[in-house]
Amino acid sequence: MAFTAKDVMTLRDKSGAGMLDCKKALIDADGDMEKAAELLRERGIAKAVKKEGRIAAEGVVGAYVCAECGVGVLLEINCESDFVSRGDKFHGIVNDVAKVVATEKPADVDALLECKLGNETVKSYITNMTAIIGEKISVRRFEIYQSSGKLETYIHMGGKVGVMVDASDFTAGAEDTLHDVALQIAASNPGYVTEKEVPAEVIAKEKEIMLVQMQNDPKNANKPKEILEKIVSGKLGKFYSENCLMDQPFVKDDSQKVSQVIGNKFKVVKFARFEMGEGLAKKSENLQDEVAKQIEAMKK
Repeated sequence: MAFTAKDVMTLRDKSGAGMLDCKKALIDADGDMEKAAELLRERGIAKAVKKEGRIAAEGVVGAYVCAECGVGVLLEINCESDFVSRGDKFHGIVNDVAKVVATEKPADVDALLECKLGNETVKSYITNMTAIIGEKISVRRFEIYQSSGKLETYIHMGGKVGVMVDASDFTAGAEDTLHDVALQIAASNPGYVTEKEVPAEVIAKEKEIMLVQMQNDPKNANKPKEILEKIVSGKLGKFYSENCLMDQPFVKDDSQKVSQVIGNKFKVVKFARFEMGEGLAKKSENLQDEVAKQIEAMKK
């Protein structure tokens, strides 16, 4: 069966494969468009399998909120290059998978890969998109919030940092303040909402470190240990101001704490913050400092 240059273009648009690959597939399929598409998929899967051993240290953090069903998702998907991570096709993959997470609410990444996305599983979808894009793609992690309150998300620089906040007792008109809180979390990276959430063992460890630091200071050589322990207890305020969201100085006006900015507008139930690539082999820049600098510029 003969085929034309237009057929090659049609197959290219349909599959996302290169022109030469499409032409070869049509030759091997004797001009049969459907068989050629199947051959490309088979060959694409074979190519994708070869890429599974590569390091995917770039990527995107994306968010999806279904306001009607009160479900929010924060998701990180990785690829191999920054160039691919900035492309519309890759962002489309992130959005497609995030919607599946919101709908199916899988327990973990393995369960997510077995969920349906259209007529295939998420796993086969990722494999096929790996073949089309030409880089390893991997779903790294996600967080799901089911909320009866208000969900807010903030994505920094196209997906380098992502935040999701769950707020209760929300007052109409406080949307901007809630967005500022999400921005605060992106910039200041708190570990807890309030002091009460800090585990006792974490506080004990901090006190231990502070005490050793003070004992090593020659100025404290003659002070009894019980006096030093009292001083250490007083120093915990700095730890809380750095690690507890409500105690942090507000990034847009550091004369106020976040708790003062929020007032009675709403209560922060919980939050999630993903920094793309954190913990992966590739060294990344300090995005927390970068976000803070951009917020500082917004204040001027």
